[in-house]
Amino acid sequence: MRRRVVTVYVALLVAACLGLAVPLCVSIAARGTSEMRLDRINDTARFAGLAEPSVLTGSEDTLAGELAAYDRLYGITALVVDRDGAVVAASREGVGLDDLAADTGDGRIPEAVRIALAGNRMGTDSIVYPWQEGPLVVAEPIGRSGETVGAAVTASPTGALRRTTLAQWAVAWAAATALLVVGIAAAGPLTRWILRPIDDLEEATRAVSGGSLDARVPTAAGPVELRRLGESFNRMADTITAMLESQRTFVAYAGHQVRNPLAALRLRVDSLSRHLPPEGAQEHRLALDEVDRLTRVCDSLLTLARTEDAEHATVVEEVARVAADRVESWRPIAERAGAALECEAEDGVLVRCVEGTLDQALDALIDNALKFGGPGVRIVVRVHGAVRAEDGTEYVDVHVVDDGPGLSEDQLGSATRPFWRDGHDGVGGSGLGLSIVVTLLELQGAELALRPARPHGIDARIRLPL
Repeated sequence: MRRRVVTVYVALLVAACLGLAVPLCVSIAARGTSEMRLDRINDTARFAGLAEPSVLTGSEDTLAGELAAYDRLYGITALVVDRDGAVVAASREGVGLDDLAADTGDGRIPEAVRIALAGNRMGTDSIVYPWQEGPLVVAEPIGRSGETVGAAVTASPTGALRRTTLAQWAVAWAAATALLVVGIAAAGPLTRWILRPIDDLEEATRAVSGGSLDARVPTAAGPVELRRLGESFNRMADTITAMLESQRTFVAYAGHQVRNPLAALRLRVDSLSRHLPPEGAQEHRLALDEVDRLTRVCDSLLTLARTEDAEHATVVEEVARVAADRVESWRPIAERAGAALECEAEDGVLVRCVEGTLDQALDALIDNALKFGGPGVRIVVRVHGAVRAEDGTEYVDVHVVDDGPGLSEDQLGSATRPFWRDGHDGVGGSGLGLSIVVTLLELQGAELALRPARPHGIDARIRLPL
């Protein structure tokens, strides 16, 4: 928008400068021409009054001397012609109307002379521009008793007039150019002043999207329309802040309330160790690990509820160890369901993420694979080594692949939406698992992608930045 405002402003500025400079230049040329023509009209009218007897008698008498003296003094050619255009007297020997016509470049009798011989005076609307050559011809009719008997003619050189006009034009164009430069230089500050309310709105929007929910738009100044827009944005931000605060309070409350039952559950499970035979020790240890993991999940919920920046709660985890632990925890459940659960992981790959995120993501994906994969489904959790993307970012991919019936392309695109179900009404679940996984992964710049496996099934890929 800034570029559009600057473009419109500069275009209007150029048009305004041209609209002022061009008429001014025309006015300068017209004024100079008018001044010279009025001066020559007075001289020519005087010659017309002196020339009447000479035209009637056909003798020059003292008229030729008067014209010659005028020519020597001012350098202006002057002559008197009869009604047929024949020269009666001239300021220079051998000068005729043909010479004046040759100076105009059209090879004809000057228009001013034709008009004068017709008994009229030429108008003063013609203008001499700097690119035009030839003299300024002024003619006055010589009449007696209402009859035109000849014309007095002056042909003034226009070189000085054209040079003066050109110099004044240069000054006018220099002023217009200076005005244009100053206007263009002021385009930046002026545009910033005009768009300041929009910039404030943009900054507030960017701040809110970045997590600063207390950012608001100033609405004390600016156009009425933008003030109303700012007020609407502030109301929207207040509503969003209230909703997020309500959700954060609920998450904190839920996490806190679940911690106490989990602590009591762990004590009871731990006290069972003295009553278990040796062959049950492994299952007892796994049960305690699950209770501890749920406790960590509750702690993560409390941490996320207390902070606006998920990076404050991140830890470094080894992907292969987390994948192996989750597969080991789900294996008894898979065996009871008649499913095969395997882990193929490369050791030594470390990622930084919110504590418990990878655990919860794998739990949700393995649970879905067992729930919807059908009897005898085979589930493989694969951890590939570090990969460098085209933009230089390094990441690791964790795949949960099953060979169940799978989903169509459209269903895979909808599976991460909250409360989405694919028609398995007889299977438990609320349709929130994958949407929660996506939200948790996005907190640390990770992503979840669901793709069809070959020949059938689902390949769920978790991509984590290193």
